[in-house]
Amino acid sequence: MRAIDYFPKRIRSVLERVGRPWSRLGLWLTARLPKGLYARSLLIIVTPMVLLQSVVAFVFMERHYNQVTLRLSAALAQDIAALVEIYENYPQADTAATLRKIAGEKLQLNVEILPPDPLPPPGPKPFFSLLDTALSQEIGKLIDRPYWIDTVGDSNLVEIRIQLDKAVMRVFARRSQAYASNSHIFLVWMVGTSLVLLAIAILFLRNQIKPILRLAAAAEAFGKGREIANFHPRGAREVRQAALAFMEMKKRIERQMEQRTTMLAGVSHDLRTILTRFKLELALLEDSPEVEALRRDVDEMQRMLEAYLEFAKGEGAEQPQLVDVSQILDELADEAIRRGKHARARFAGPPIVQLRPDAFKRCLANLVSNAVRFGQTVELSGSREPRWLMVQVDDDGPGIPPDRRDDVFRPFLRLDDARNQNETGSGLGLSIARDIASVHGGDIALSQSPLGGLRATVRIPV
Repeated sequence: MRAIDYFPKRIRSVLERVGRPWSRLGLWLTARLPKGLYARSLLIIVTPMVLLQSVVAFVFMERHYNQVTLRLSAALAQDIAALVEIYENYPQADTAATLRKIAGEKLQLNVEILPPDPLPPPGPKPFFSLLDTALSQEIGKLIDRPYWIDTVGDSNLVEIRIQLDKAVMRVFARRSQAYASNSHIFLVWMVGTSLVLLAIAILFLRNQIKPILRLAAAAEAFGKGREIANFHPRGAREVRQAALAFMEMKKRIERQMEQRTTMLAGVSHDLRTILTRFKLELALLEDSPEVEALRRDVDEMQRMLEAYLEFAKGEGAEQPQLVDVSQILDELADEAIRRGKHARARFAGPPIVQLRPDAFKRCLANLVSNAVRFGQTVELSGSREPRWLMVQVDDDGPGIPPDRRDDVFRPFLRLDDARNQNETGSGLGLSIARDIASVHGGDIALSQSPLGGLRATVRIPV
């Protein structure tokens, strides 16, 4: 039972309506987030780092620089207020010259006394300027006179004009005297450290992902029936444990396959010896209908034993090699024509594929044999895709009911009205074919053929 089911019905409906948009958002994010372990690991490392840097930058810029700018603006406003008080309270002839000297030498300010013209109209305010806000606020508090400031015109200077009784005081101050302008240093440091951490994370994760990729490649090669060369457990402890578990599983599967092959070969050999004695004893008997029936049974048992041996060899130790699949299809089509059927073969794409040649040909031969037995027309078509080899065998026979198509792959299973049995009547034809496809890492699927009969599709990774 879900946790939401414990709530009353009305509350559940509200929670479901609230949670539905979040569910859609989660599905949207899941569809767009990277699927690979390497990309996801980088995202796990980079996302907290970016969030942390953003929070630190916001707190530092918002609080530290705000406070520093407010204090610098207050100090500049105090200096200007002091200059205004000196000019108004000491009206000597050389007050303006003395004021400019004191402001330039002691306060690093450029002060000029202008005629009592009206102040310029207010200029456009910047969209975001902490300096404009803080300086206006401090001048308004300390100097009870009309003023005009410009923090936009010159990026390095701030111009301030104060309306006095008989003059206008114009002050030029460096922007750094009222604003903490070294924020770029912090930003460069933050971005630089982030890039260094990201580079370290990329190198570290790449080394950690390589053993996993090697393990995946080894598993894929084993699934295709290829030899795994120079594979050793490497990487972190958990990856090594997975690699060791894979190697132990590989040994158990190979041992099981070897035991199965040995058992079938041994049983077939022993039964073949007994059948040979049967044939000798029947040869010594006089001809009669009963003896002829026994001979037919012995021949049938002989063919079944050959099928068992063929089934055992389906998982043999044949090594993969480069094979021309189009040539195999042409040979099978010629064989069907020799058996009195209408057959043709075609192939699209590069035909050279790394396969077990004898096993793969046996797989297709069993499928073609079924098609020839129950149909008059056989078509073989193959195609090479970037990662898959597709071979289709179509016929115009009676087909197999959809609900029985999986059953016909079972060993020794025979349907009275279907076509899963091979030429010897052992019921192993399709079983051997699927077994060989599985050894190559692929599979066989049955479906309705455009010719009206059965279509067998072999799909093998390349």
